[in-house]
Amino acid sequence: MKLLHLDSSALGANSVTRELSAAIVARWQDALPGLSVEYRDLDANPVPHLTGRSLAKADPAETADAAHVMQQFLGADVIVIGAPMYNFGVPSTLKAWIDRIAIAGTTFRYTESGPQGLAGGKRVVIASGRGGIHGNGPADFQENYLRHLFGFLGITQVEFVRAEGVGYSPQHRIDALAAAHASIPAPIREAA
Repeated sequence: MKLLHLDSSALGANSVTRELSAAIVARWQDALPGLSVEYRDLDANPVPHLTGRSLAKADPAETADAAHVMQQFLGADVIVIGAPMYNFGVPSTLKAWIDRIAIAGTTFRYTESGPQGLAGGKRVVIASGRGGIHGNGPADFQENYLRHLFGFLGITQVEFVRAEGVGYSPQHRIDALAAAHASIPAPIREAA
């Protein structure tokens, strides 16, 4: 089984989502000896944002990296993503990665009856961190977006490990992290 681990927080060692995504991956590694894990830090090693030059494949190194990003995504059974909420959405580094995996004809297609996801059979676990408390309400352009995006690609097993209100006080952060750690889903089930 292959697991792809992505982090996108710019906060380094102070990141809530990095702590949670590492704990999720460690739990999978403990439960599944021999699990193959690939890691990419989208802050330290970002995927270039999509441009006209990208689409024209003008830069061979960028084109090769985009192909590698797609191969990692398609080859993964489980994807663990550290996704903090930045300004009510996802970090631009994560969005740049998403732009490289959401490709018509490869991970989705349009049919006469509507879009069809082509990347199903995967499980996605997202470590979500938020300074405020948003629940799943109207100001949530992070989790709703990610759930919709992966569903559009055909991935229906999308789970969130959420730490909210971490910016309110040190105690809020401690409590939110404890609750999030306690909610880490078991890796017992195979990818859908």
